[in-house]
Amino acid sequence: MPSDKTIGGGDDAFNTFFSETGAGKHVPRCVMVDLEPTVVDEVRTGTYRQLFHPEQLISGKEDAANNFARGHYTVGKEIVDL
Repeated sequence: MPSDKTIGGGDDAFNTFFSETGAGKHVPRCVMVDLEPTVVDEVRTGTYRQLFHPEQLISGKEDAANNFARGHYTVGKEIVDL
């Protein structure tokens, strides 16, 4: 997982949005979650795959079919409980 090293004289604003890896590269702080796996899989295998740590990409095995209740109470609840 990326570290929380301070960059250049304590610029905490930069560290709010980016983390520094052990190799000295800066990666965005984000967690991508989607119940439908193809979108997150595209990020995992696409051009920008090196920007994101695999633990930050979370996907389900099926989508909620544009149904909020299904995504919130059934399929999505399993993802949130992880």
